[in-house]
Amino acid sequence: MLFKIPQALSPKALQTTRKILDQAEFMDGKLTAGWHAKLVKQNQQLAQSFPKANQLRQTVSQSLNDHPLFQAAVRPKHIHHLLFSRYEIGMAYGRHVDNALMDQGLRADVSFTVFLNDPGEYDGGELVIEGADDERSYKLAAGDAIVYPSTTLHRVEAVTAGTRLVAVGWVQSFVRDAQCREILFDLEVSRRGLFAREGKTTEFDLLSKSIANLLRMWAE
Repeated sequence: MLFKIPQALSPKALQTTRKILDQAEFMDGKLTAGWHAKLVKQNQQLAQSFPKANQLRQTVSQSLNDHPLFQAAVRPKHIHHLLFSRYEIGMAYGRHVDNALMDQGLRADVSFTVFLNDPGEYDGGELVIEGADDERSYKLAAGDAIVYPSTTLHRVEAVTAGTRLVAVGWVQSFVRDAQCREILFDLEVSRRGLFAREGKTTEFDLLSKSIANLLRMWAE
């Protein structure tokens, strides 16, 4: 399932993040790429040794974990391998698929990109995600996020003017199977809609029971 999260970062969190990144040290992005991704990766990433790197990762992780849409759709167990990337003029990230396992064996079930500056600040730099018979490009407002399956082929188009700033990361879900996550999400949306219309009814309780028991069956 692919979806957008408007204001995944609050204006305050975004402002703080940008202020810190403006003073941060960046390194060659190839240093964190797999052996084949190195061939197509041209960007810069926040140095792991930067003193406030953990603070930045915590801000993004906590913002996503607190977001009800992210929780309902992703069922996050671990948000991991969170990187802050900068693309200057001419930089791009060619077609690739994300590694299945990261950070000492954590699965990458779901990927996300949080945009940290507005699309008017740079030209190019679209995130392009391929489907079975088409592809879609994304260039969202600062603070917004796009969440997509880690199984997809995707790329970042070359930046032709300005600077592109993003936070990217991966999630191991409690529910490994994407179809199961989508079923749970559809049921959750239905349950919340029913509650908004009619309150706590017998049908609401049955939906709650089904969600809880399916999660019990599928969670790892």
